[in-house]
Amino acid sequence: MSAIVTISNLTKTYKSGLHALKGVNLEIKRGEIFALLGPNGAGKTTLISIVCGIVTPSGGTVIADGHDIQRDYRQARMKIGLVPQELHTDAFETVLATVTFSRGLFGRAPNPDLVERVLKDLSLWDKRKSNIRTLSGGMKRRVMIAKALAHEPQILFLDEPTAGVDVELRRDMWEMVRKLRESGVTIILTTHYLEEAEEMADRIGVINKGELIVVEDKAVLMKKLGKKELTLVLQEPMKEIPVGLAEWKLELKADGHELHYAFDGTANPGAIAAILRRMSELGIVFKDLNTSQSSLEDIFVDLVNRN
Repeated sequence: MSAIVTISNLTKTYKSGLHALKGVNLEIKRGEIFALLGPNGAGKTTLISIVCGIVTPSGGTVIADGHDIQRDYRQARMKIGLVPQELHTDAFETVLATVTFSRGLFGRAPNPDLVERVLKDLSLWDKRKSNIRTLSGGMKRRVMIAKALAHEPQILFLDEPTAGVDVELRRDMWEMVRKLRESGVTIILTTHYLEEAEEMADRIGVINKGELIVVEDKAVLMKKLGKKELTLVLQEPMKEIPVGLAEWKLELKADGHELHYAFDGTANPGAIAAILRRMSELGIVFKDLNTSQSSLEDIFVDLVNRN
């Protein structure tokens, strides 16, 4: 799959001396959903702002669908839609007027049918004549998305798009994101709701202190870095782990009532069966067994702490 966004050796140093980005290299594939994760102050918004032409980089290049974002700004920016974290709208304009105006800002010819379709997809059509100042925060967020889509971008940046949005609205938005991806739009999102990234993203990048510390397919990342844990609830508590079980590095928890075995996706698939067999040989009885797997949130926290 070809790249629609290519970021090469991108750096940004502010006048304060803050090194917000340190030689970032990244390719976003055409038609994918890419989740960019990182703690507050990691450089996510700076990176997005540079790609969208809002912030000037200190060094490096960004190519958006074949256009350099500095040398060919207008053509590059027409390819990009941005939904920022902050709600910036003309409070006294109607929904229809502000979305129509946004399309015109990018030099697009009027297209009332397209604007109507965008508003209907976002459940805004019934609010088209309402002043934006009368809308709820969640509906204003939808207006921001409609504005970003009005000029038919091929690349859509969603910077914390569901912040402050209720659960139902969040679900609607992600359904819309799926439809956009199906139509060929490439989506780059940041989110603090890691379960959303785990559910939606094709690939995940983690940025910390201005550096990309990992970029990987979601499934591969979960397999490589996700930890699994076997928990055995014992019939009788133990004071210590028998020598006969030492080779598996088990751990006693819950005051000796639970035996835990942590492993990853590359572990010997027969290890659990071997543990259970040895326990039977040693006369250790358990009354319950369950397994769990680390979530994307666990992996994210571990990566950032390691970095």
